[in-house]
Amino acid sequence: MSKAASTWTTPRLVTASPTVPPAPPSAVPPSLSPVDARELVGSLAPILHDWLPHQRWFAGKGRPVTGFVPVTVTELLPSDAGDPGLLHLLVRVEQRGAAGPPPSIPPSAPSAPAPADDCYQLLLGVRDALPPHLAPALVGHATQGPLAGRTVYEGLHDPRLAELLLERLRTPGALGTLRFDRADSVPSGLAGRLLDAEQSNSSLVYGDEYILKILRRVFPGPHPDLELPLALAAEGCGRVPAPVGWFEADDPSGSGDSLTLGVLQPYLRGSQDGWQLALAALADDREFTTEARALGRATAEVHIALAAALPTVTLGRRQTGQLAAGMAERLDAVARAVPALAPYAPGLRGAFDALAGLDEAGRGRPAQRVHGDLHLGQALRTPDGSWSVIDFEGEPARPLAERRRPQPPVRDVAGMLRSFDYAARSHEPWRPDWATRCRAAYCEGYAAVSGTDPRAEPELLRAYETDKAVYEVLYEARQRPDWLPVPMAAIRRLAGGV
Repeated sequence: MSKAASTWTTPRLVTASPTVPPAPPSAVPPSLSPVDARELVGSLAPILHDWLPHQRWFAGKGRPVTGFVPVTVTELLPSDAGDPGLLHLLVRVEQRGAAGPPPSIPPSAPSAPAPADDCYQLLLGVRDALPPHLAPALVGHATQGPLAGRTVYEGLHDPRLAELLLERLRTPGALGTLRFDRADSVPSGLAGRLLDAEQSNSSLVYGDEYILKILRRVFPGPHPDLELPLALAAEGCGRVPAPVGWFEADDPSGSGDSLTLGVLQPYLRGSQDGWQLALAALADDREFTTEARALGRATAEVHIALAAALPTVTLGRRQTGQLAAGMAERLDAVARAVPALAPYAPGLRGAFDALAGLDEAGRGRPAQRVHGDLHLGQALRTPDGSWSVIDFEGEPARPLAERRRPQPPVRDVAGMLRSFDYAARSHEPWRPDWATRCRAAYCEGYAAVSGTDPRAEPELLRAYETDKAVYEVLYEARQRPDWLPVPMAAIRRLAGGV
């Protein structure tokens, strides 16, 4: 790709209409060479520097961006003059030596290395000029390099380019370093629209039939958002939409791992998420215990299926102590980042000390793969009244290896209990009695299916609730300062051991 080129010169892979299936894999050209990739990303660096930190899914907010390093660059749709094109980029964002808070809460293992620069997935559209309906998607105008004089924009906003992604999933195969696969057939001609509700990723809905989740911050290794739904589908668990298709890339570092980039699943049309249902119940002064009890049953069914589908372990005294130490380390780190938390740290640390002392008698406890970030917004009630669980990514701020680590199932329970408290605290006036009844009903429903009441080990449940509340304090302080009083109210309660 020369600096003099005004258009991409790679042979066209699809016709002007992306509904036409792409060429067979044998005709697919490779991704851009490292030299061309560096040239392209270097020329886009000025506009990426202004645009990327403002995206909701960018995890490095508050730390200056110091550089961009291309990982791979693939032309999903080469562009001729007058026609849109689509570039797929994996870009490592350097923020080295920058002042400000750490990019993520510390992992559970105290000796874990500091995280490397984050790698992000970008899908950039290229046109001569943007039509009015795509104006909000503008990234910038290239003034140098191979795309000089052209307009670069967020390609997922363009229905024509969004349809191209679905076509790639309909016809599995390789495109440069990208690999497209599917578990079931997908119809053609479904219009795509970008949802605006997600924070850490992006999602396209196709014809109200499918939803494609684009993972923005990518890591090498099996990704829970693909790994766990596939395992649950193989186990016959109907509580989680089974993946229909996905696309990945090889880790260029040579680790042998794949980078999961996107997952296509059925779209649960007409469903409502638990958070909105809970807020509506509060607004109407209605109880939510029936829904909470049913949600507890659904959670237990997912846990039982995960334990059957994937290996389980037993945590002994040493492992439990390490778990408690990781929680205490995260508490210290967040207390340094959020001064309002510091006065409560001694009381909160008592919850983790109690967890560390649970196995003095040498009795172990089971651990397994869990959801990792379960709350009311991750549960959908379908029109027939049943609950489904979505988004198995885990807490995005935690390292991927930690998110894949077996945990006591009570971790998910604690997340949902915190979510009931969040809903009650966000209502005026505050309804602690409503939250208490929902929490009890949820645990009752869980126990009815699993045979184990999460409240039977109060020290374990309190430790996980405390750890979750600490995580919430850091999130709200960085992302939504106006919401900080919500988790701080729980911090005051948990610090007192009430």
